[in-house]
Amino acid sequence: MNKVIIEKDGPVRTIWMNRPEKRNALDSELLREMIEVLRAPVAADDRVVVIRGKGSVFCAGLDMAERSKSAGAGEASGIEIMLRAIELCPLPVVAVVQGDAIAGGNELALHCDIVVASDKARFGMSLAQVGLAPNWFLAKKLMEVLGPVTTREMLLLGDPLSATKLHGLGLIARCVPAAELEAEAKRVVERLAANAPLSLKAMKGLTVRQLEFRDAIKHDDIDALVRAAMQSSDAQEGMKARLEKRTAKFQGK
Repeated sequence: MNKVIIEKDGPVRTIWMNRPEKRNALDSELLREMIEVLRAPVAADDRVVVIRGKGSVFCAGLDMAERSKSAGAGEASGIEIMLRAIELCPLPVVAVVQGDAIAGGNELALHCDIVVASDKARFGMSLAQVGLAPNWFLAKKLMEVLGPVTTREMLLLGDPLSATKLHGLGLIARCVPAAELEAEAKRVVERLAANAPLSLKAMKGLTVRQLEFRDAIKHDDIDALVRAAMQSSDAQEGMKARLEKRTAKFQGK
């Protein structure tokens, strides 16, 4: 079974994450397929890219079982490559979020240009609850999209925030009742597809370029703190506890 499914409907290209039995968790194969699709040349008649997840969950983030076995053997860089490919896509990218978007799934949604979410969806970064921390690349996107107050709440508490709350704060574009999600997503996508393609490409380039200044901010010391967390005994305990569905016992080591 393909872990990524592509659908083409006129000017709209839809990318489906297809691991519903694993809550669309991003394992190495799914990441590789997503990167290949997102980096592929844009067809002349393409106007909009839509990213979706099969099943009831949008994306649960990096596959915890695979990550715990490989102890940071490159999955994070894989997700960064994928997210950067979304950011650099010359077309508008729409995330249609029907259910939870957690950790890497949250980042995936927020790296898209427009988020259309069900009121049943939740967005979160549960890394503090398993002893991990987002690196500079991931954290700066949260600050760009959510601002400092909501970013701190999302990161430090680790509890998911409802799509309704994020929409009320003006942090995602659309939030509608679950029964209306498909119709609203269709309206947004069709509206984008009707706009002038060269204008959209120029505007996409402008928004990406204006945010790149944060890459130049010194952050070597922050990278060191993130690595220390990822390599800690607490991280091993946190991931093991999450897989075993029990409360982690952290010791600050």
